[in-house]
Amino acid sequence: MISLKGFAPISEGVHVFKITGVEYKEEFGKLILQMVTKEGKKHTENYRLLDGKSQPNPSAMAAFSYFAKTVMNNFDLEEIDEQELVGHYFKATVTHNIVESNKTPGKMLTFVQLSNQEPADCFEGEQPAEEIMKVEENETDDLLASILGN
Repeated sequence: MISLKGFAPISEGVHVFKITGVEYKEEFGKLILQMVTKEGKKHTENYRLLDGKSQPNPSAMAAFSYFAKTVMNNFDLEEIDEQELVGHYFKATVTHNIVESNKTPGKMLTFVQLSNQEPADCFEGEQPAEEIMKVEENETDDLLASILGN
């Protein structure tokens, strides 16, 4: 079934996101991150790591560096394969920047901005995968011990 609802930006406030996809167009220096909230709301974050002259864009590189270190919860990182971000979570404050379209006067556009980013292990109210694995290992050990009479 296809939804006929229009696109709605993620509401303002604090949200936890899971990174679901990363695409890096090296030729253009464009990094595209797809993410989703627990409620299934999708967001795309773009970083232009090269300027129009194919030179490094220091502000975008600094912003992405901070983002990647936050998502990976490792501020000692010096480089990263962008695909390593997939599956990781982070918390951020969503605000809306509403501006008039420069193509259609009178039409207002809403841009989502993420700030106050911090590491997260999972969606709120869920258990991190590492903890689930530990519980399953302990349960398996307990079951094996009871079978073997230890």
